Amino acid sequence: MKHLLCLLLAALLAGCAAQKPVQRFAWVTGLRPEKAGRYRDLHAHPWPSVNRMLKECHVQNFSIHEKEIDGKLYLFAYLEYTGKDFDADMKRMAADPETQRWWKETDPCQLPLPDAAAKGKIWSDTKEVYFLP
Repeated sequence: MKHLLCLLLAALLAGCAAQKPVQRFAWVTGLRPEKAGRYRDLHAHPWPSVNRMLKECHVQNFSIHEKEIDGKLYLFAYLEYTGKDFDADMKRMAADPETQRWWKETDPCQLPLPDAAAKGKIWSDTKEVYFLP
């Protein structure tokens, strides 16, 4: 019996070790001052369908933070991705009609940084420089 429990525990641990680790992503963008109230209100009352799509696309621990620097407003977004194909899940999300409708509300509130704007994007990628597991 003791050997059977050890084998079961080893199998469980091996299964956990085989899982792909969580991927962390973070981005930054500007926030238009005249639209900041609207942006805050939208995120204070997120649409259930948008939250559901995020979860279906393996997004967890998603947060957006606001910071004023030198009189300008910025947004910092962080999320953890637990799926197997980030690009495919992001394409799936982008194809969702409710998410598209949400973005039509939020995108005009944001002010892309020059590097993102040059690529036709809203959010600028960031580079992780430290992580404490």
